[in-house]
Amino acid sequence: MAQTAATTDYLGLIKNGIFKENTIFKLALSLCPSIAVTNNLRNGVLMGVAVLFVQVMVNITISLMRKFIHARIRLPIFMLVISGWVTVTDMTMAAFAREAYKQMGLYIQLIVAFASILARAEMFASKNKMVPSMFDGIGMGLGFLFSLTIISFFREILGKGSLWGFPVFDAKPLLIMILPAGGFFAVGLLMGLFNWVSTRNGSKSH
Repeated sequence: MAQTAATTDYLGLIKNGIFKENTIFKLALSLCPSIAVTNNLRNGVLMGVAVLFVQVMVNITISLMRKFIHARIRLPIFMLVISGWVTVTDMTMAAFAREAYKQMGLYIQLIVAFASILARAEMFASKNKMVPSMFDGIGMGLGFLFSLTIISFFREILGKGSLWGFPVFDAKPLLIMILPAGGFFAVGLLMGLFNWVSTRNGSKSH
């Protein structure tokens, strides 16, 4: 029974990050990449995977260090940990995903300043053990990946008529969807849809 309860708690942490506290659609945090790098599906997915990796590793690291971090210097320590894992991610992508990195390298480096990652380090990882912190990171990271994947899917297919660079249809695309204005438009509509669905599901459950 105890193992089942623990599994349920971990699944709850993952669901919380994807749905209840979704970084983009619910909390409206770290919106810059949701507009800047989602004009094609490949970039959106790679950015989401990068944030997922950083979020999980930061949560694990902060959780393991939590008893040794003095309260007065916790924020600088958190930022050092985040910048360390972002550097690892940045160098890995530069080595193994060069074409994508040329388009989104700057935004990978900006993960250091993502409020969502710092917030989870402060609110959760610094107060909980490693395993729950890891699952919290997985949930928040998957929520971010989910959001960027959905946004980039619609932007590429509507703005270019393709997915992952492969043509899907020959109809004239809506070029505005791959421009920054189209990014704002897509994020706003999908955010509204996500919250509408969440509200309906919440009301049905009661």
